[in-house]
Order: sequence, then structure tokens, then C-alpha cells
Amino acid sequence: MDDRTRYEAVSSRDARFDGAFFFAVVTTGIYCRPSCPAVTPKRANVRFYRTAAAAQAGGFRACRRCRPDAVPGSAEWNVRADVVGRAMRLIGDGVVDREGVPGLAGRLGYSARQVQRQLNAELGAGPVALARAQRSHTARVLLQTTGLPVTDIVFAAGFASVRQFNDTIRQIYARTPSALRAEAGTGLGGARREGLRSGIPLRLAHRGPYATAAQFDLLAAEAVARVEEVTGPPGRRTYRRTLRLPYGSGIVAVDEAPAAGSWLEARIHLTDLRDLTTAVQRVRRLFDLDADPYAVDEALAADPGLAPLVAARPGLRSPGAADPEEAAVRVLVGRAGAEELVERYGKALDVPCGGLTHLFPEPGVLAGSAEDPALRTLAAALDDGVLRLDAGADRDEAEWTLLTLPGIGPRTAALIRTRALGDPDVDPYGTPGAERWRPWRSYAVRHREAAGDPYGD
Repeated sequence: MDDRTRYEAVSSRDARFDGAFFFAVVTTGIYCRPSCPAVTPKRANVRFYRTAAAAQAGGFRACRRCRPDAVPGSAEWNVRADVVGRAMRLIGDGVVDREGVPGLAGRLGYSARQVQRQLNAELGAGPVALARAQRSHTARVLLQTTGLPVTDIVFAAGFASVRQFNDTIRQIYARTPSALRAEAGTGLGGARREGLRSGIPLRLAHRGPYATAAQFDLLAAEAVARVEEVTGPPGRRTYRRTLRLPYGSGIVAVDEAPAAGSWLEARIHLTDLRDLTTAVQRVRRLFDLDADPYAVDEALAADPGLAPLVAARPGLRSPGAADPEEAAVRVLVGRAGAEELVERYGKALDVPCGGLTHLFPEPGVLAGSAEDPALRTLAAALDDGVLRLDAGADRDEAEWTLLTLPGIGPRTAALIRTRALGDPDVDPYGTPGAERWRPWRSYAVRHREAAGDPYGD
């Protein structure tokens, strides 16, 4: 898009572009999402930014009406395989908060200066500013939806100190943390730690339609006992699973029932609140919440063979994985094999929750204990870092490494690339003519799978 078409999107309040770019108004000092309901400003007073962090770095505050920090992430970062795309996925996963800019650069294979330069040149903000924008959004959500004490929110959002937290909130929202909380009417009193006991309620935003029934059908069909479960009648199901996270473990529950807006209702229980941002991003990848269904559906509907499938399931997603290493193992051994691995090698939760009793076994455990030679080799490659499947992994390099491992053929490697790495453009079945579906082959395959005909027979 150029600035002319961006302004047209703003003038028409087109929600399809929420998260794809932001606009700021120089006369008010405020930045917004394209669909903001406020009066459209004059073109001469508008500035456009690729990210919320860039708008904040330009000295603009978040709009109180449209809450531009709460939009879905740009679908571009899921599609792109270059350094900037990989960096954005890693920042979303909380790498900068945990490991700093040197850790981010090391994962990307570049110097910190190179990463800083590339992000600033393309996005108008460096890794620290991008991570800061993410922390401020997490903090606002916690302030306005939970009764957690401010000190807990500070570290759950990834801030290093209360002072840093206060300064950031004032700069971005032009209000104090207590004022933000008061706006939402979040009560404290005797329920100060209710969020820790009952979980943290979240609204997981997405753009456009979302084919929830098909997504929950797939999750139910694939659910591995003790680690996952889907309960409730169709239309009102709840998906729950355990999570292994950098500082501890967690349990997430996501509801199928349609919400009042463009989001899925969720609740996350954590043993360590510092894992919140990482947990949310991993659930977002599992549910493919940052996808652009408008672009995907428009492209695939141009194929006469896919058009009826797209019409039947608008907004169908190509799910990723909450734990990419687990996803790779599950692709290799299948559902029954995965359940056996959990029973034999899974780590029991300190406090079981319903049918959820274990974490999926770590690669290091499987590398030394699994009986299947192919599984042991895969697990060893994951454990020693020869094979990387994290959010910033190079997809081509990961697939090449997979193909060097015994017992993993092209289809298995492609399925791992689709699910573990969230690649939107993979056809594991080698469908004739699939090139016409690019760059959305994974979504085309998912439509055919949902229709019960993955091979197109």
C-alpha cells in the first residue's frame, strides 16, 4: 500500500487493515487503527506507521476510542521468512524481554547492530521499542481486566521495574496505571489476587471472519489425552491444554462460542506471571489469529475448485502450534504414539486440572529414552539445537535439516513446516497445480482437509 490507499482505508474505516498499519494525527498527538470511529482527519495532518511502536516513538499516544494497541498482529510477519519477519515473531514470543537484543540477534544469526538497523529502516522502531509496545499493551489488558496487584502486573508484562512501568504507561496512554484501571471499573479489595486463582481472562483479537467450528473440530480430532481436551457440545466447546513455558508451566482455555466482537474468549493459568506474553503469543499461533482471511479467501476463491469450499468456511485458519517441538514429534509419531509418550515420559503437573495432568515430554527426555530410532534422532536434534523450530527459525534451513534425519521424508518435513513453523505456503501432498494457490497453499490444503478430501480425489 502507498499513503494514498492507506488514507482511503482510513476514510472508509476499513477494519481489514487493522494491525497492517497505523495512522497518527499531528494536531491531536494521537495514533489510531484504520477503523477508528472518530472523524477522519485531514490528509495533511495524517502520518502513517508500520507498527504501533513506531507511532509511539514518533511521540504519539494511543487513541482511547479505538485502542490501536489491541488489534491483531500484522499477517505479514507470518508470511515473511526474512530477518525482519523472523525478528517480529521472536519479539512477539518475548525473546527481547528474556534475552535482550543480543539474544534476539544471536537467534537470527546477525549482530545486534545489524538487527537494530534493519528494523529501524523498515519499521521505524528498533527491537527495544517494539518489545516496549508489546509490554505496554499487556499491562493495559491486565490493568483493565484483572484485579492483579500492580507489582504483579509489572513483571507479568515484562517490565524491569515499577518506575519503568509507570513512565511507559504515562507516555503511551497519557494516564497513570490507576487511571487506566479506574476507567474499566476493575475492583480490587479482597479480590486482589483473583487473577492468580481463577486465571487471567483474555480477549484474543482476530481480523475478519473466523471458522471456529472447523478449528475446534480439528483440535478435538487431534487432542492428545492428559495434555489437551475439548469439552462441551458443538458450538459451545472449550479447548484446554497445558503449556511448557520459559519460567514455568501454564494451562489455557479457549472458548468456541462466538464473542460479541472480533475475538476469542480465553483464560490462562500460569505458575509464573512472567510467562504471560509468551503464552498468549503461542496460543495466537496455534489458532492462527494474526492471519488475514480477506486476502486468503479472495485469492483461493479465484480457483473454481476451491471457491465452494471457501464459501462454506469463510475465515478458515491454518493452525500452528503452541509448542513447535511437541508439534514436530506429534507429526512423526501420530496421535496414539503421542499419547503413549505422554503416559510414559510426560512430566506430571503439580496440580492437575480436570483431564489435564501432564506436560508433553521434552526433547531431552525423549532423546535418551524413546525406543523409536527416528524419534530419538529427531528429539536429539531438537535438544542440542541442530534443529531449531522456534518462532524465529529459518524455515528453509529447518526443512533441510529435517530431511537429513532418518525416518523423515518430504511429506513429514512439510507437515512439520506447516504446523511447527506456521508456514502459510506449504502443500505436503504435492497437489498438481498447487502453485496457483501461492502464497496460501497451507490454507488451500486446510480447506480440502476440512472438506474430507485432502488429496483432491
